[in-house]
Amino acid sequence: MNKYEIKVVLLSSSVMAVFFFALLYNVFARKIDVPTCIPYQASFQQSLVKQVDNTHYEVYVIAKMWAFDPAEITIPVGSTVDFYLSSADVVHGFNIERKGVNLMAVPGAVNKVTVKFTDYGTYRIVCHEYCGAGHHNMMAQVLVTYLKR
Repeated sequence: MNKYEIKVVLLSSSVMAVFFFALLYNVFARKIDVPTCIPYQASFQQSLVKQVDNTHYEVYVIAKMWAFDPAEITIPVGSTVDFYLSSADVVHGFNIERKGVNLMAVPGAVNKVTVKFTDYGTYRIVCHEYCGAGHHNMMAQVLVTYLKR
């Protein structure tokens, strides 16, 4: 190695050492850790499908390796659904086909989206953010049915 290569190797090693010690300092001295899921209210500590009125629902979804909870949501056609989404472990995606919904489920954060289901059918929900070995099986569905009279 010539003298310039040695300088570059020493400089880059020094920068890596500084970043490594900064990481250790933040973890141990400042007690910084990965946040846990902090619900904004008590009802979000577990999944829930709540009917507000005849055509309005609130759905509290918790994404976790490798499932959405609840895995199946049944609503009547013409309903408006407020989805509240969080994650219990790592970052997950939340994509409802044919609805243009694309959210990220992040531990410690709650995302909200409102969707109107005007057509009868099954709408698949898939995780679009790689979350581990079982990612390809992480699915749920919204079943939109006709109103029973």
